[in-house]
Amino acid sequence: MGKRFVWNFGVGLTVALLLAMPASAQSPASSATEATADPAARLAGFDAYVEQVREAFDVPGIAVAIVKDGEVVLERGYGLRNVEAAQPVEPRTLFAIASNTKAFTAASLSILADEGKLSLDDRVVDHLPWFRMSDPYVTREMRVRDLLAHRSGLALGAGDLLYWPTTDYSTEEVARRLRDVPLDGGFRGQYAYDNILFGVAQLVVEAASGQPFADFLQARIFNPLGMADTRYNADALRPGDNAATGYAKADFTNLEPAPPLTWHNVSGAGGLYSSVHDMGRWMDMLLAGGTYVDAAGQEQRLLGEARLRAMWSVVTPIPVRDPPVPELKPMTPNFAGYGEGWTLTDYRGEKLVWHTGGWPGMVSRLTLVPEEGVGVIVLTNAEVGAAFHAVTLRALDLMLGAPETDWLAAYRAAVAQADEKADEDWEKHLAARDARSKPSLPLASYAGTYRDPWYGDVVVEQAGRDLRLRFTRTPALVGTLSHWQHDSFIVRWDQRWLNADAFVNFSLDVDGKVTGARMEAISPKTDFSFDFHHLRLAPVDGD
Repeated sequence: MGKRFVWNFGVGLTVALLLAMPASAQSPASSATEATADPAARLAGFDAYVEQVREAFDVPGIAVAIVKDGEVVLERGYGLRNVEAAQPVEPRTLFAIASNTKAFTAASLSILADEGKLSLDDRVVDHLPWFRMSDPYVTREMRVRDLLAHRSGLALGAGDLLYWPTTDYSTEEVARRLRDVPLDGGFRGQYAYDNILFGVAQLVVEAASGQPFADFLQARIFNPLGMADTRYNADALRPGDNAATGYAKADFTNLEPAPPLTWHNVSGAGGLYSSVHDMGRWMDMLLAGGTYVDAAGQEQRLLGEARLRAMWSVVTPIPVRDPPVPELKPMTPNFAGYGEGWTLTDYRGEKLVWHTGGWPGMVSRLTLVPEEGVGVIVLTNAEVGAAFHAVTLRALDLMLGAPETDWLAAYRAAVAQADEKADEDWEKHLAARDARSKPSLPLASYAGTYRDPWYGDVVVEQAGRDLRLRFTRTPALVGTLSHWQHDSFIVRWDQRWLNADAFVNFSLDVDGKVTGARMEAISPKTDFSFDFHHLRLAPVDGD
């Protein structure tokens, strides 16, 4: 969640992966109707393929469900949900689905729109009078639809440190702090993925419905669809839940359990936990045009067809860019865009409606082919986006009767290139470093409380011969500063699974007094939601 449109394949909401994603103008070798006449038969060899992907990308566990025309074609777990306890993944194993939550938030607003309780064209301030962006014009003109479409003018991941990793801010506090998060582009001028506005969207749901967002989801979506396993966020997990443990490669090297986190304050952006069993029910409803069959066998409507079409229509175009390696060139889409909580591209002549999700130790992808009634959900418990893409594409090819493509090899090449570029980036830093330089000031002179207008306070303290840095609202962000060169340091976080070490550069005035500090992630593989580069840290008077 610090990359800028690079192929990370790690945690994250996978913005980079939205820009060169699998889709092709090529048509299937045979018609999709013929190809899926016996969909189960088409999946021969799929189990072995998933195991190959698990091994290739060092993923402990994967769960997959595939649906076709209202029928479950496959619902299966592979590998381990918990390595230490040797517990297997099952179809009802719970994973953090992260940004796949966004579609549920969009659906909640659509349900309320169908009932006449709001319009997606309403101004946000009509429902949340206190809402403010940093620009008065944007505040006045921001519509509910804009909360769902990544076109606000916020930079990629701006404000994510308000809740990532877990902070002690409330949902409303996070939303209110938007007034101090600077805009980076024109309002509705370009695509830039954000999370924070989906937290605002959940507050709109609450204001329009009169219910807590968790209660609304439970009563209006989970209960009707029989999604008994699905939980609002990590805080809602229950003893005995069949929940997977997430795994991250600490220092991008050694696989280890990632401590569970919660987005208790921006759950509408990525809080949900679910299983492929439950997500299959969700996909069935969507592919059925917003309808489902209730426990009494009667057809019911959850979403209006017009609202579903709007959710799956492009609101914000996404530039189509070349993929990172030639092996992925055939997958370049003809179009790419973002609707209301959904990514929209094409693949082998078919429109895809899809999304990815990234969480510490867990990443996932849900993909729909509406015209063919096909849905694929892939949940994993390691931070390797390449794995869920390779599995998804093989499933789509089998269901659509497409020519066999070696997606595993293609994504191996992409991961290798990403690793190589990260190594090259680090070598450039080393080459530019003046290793013989010393700090301009005694270490104690860098200590103090530094305040950013939107995040709040970051403290630098002297501990013996070291400096320690601590984000006061984020318990996981505590680390030791080591001198890099001149007045620049590196903070190495105590929790190594974060993979988010950062440069900290102090600025001095003409009298040698510290006037501020800037930060940026060291590795291009660090998730963009560690948006250190947006901080403007200034010493607090008296420190």
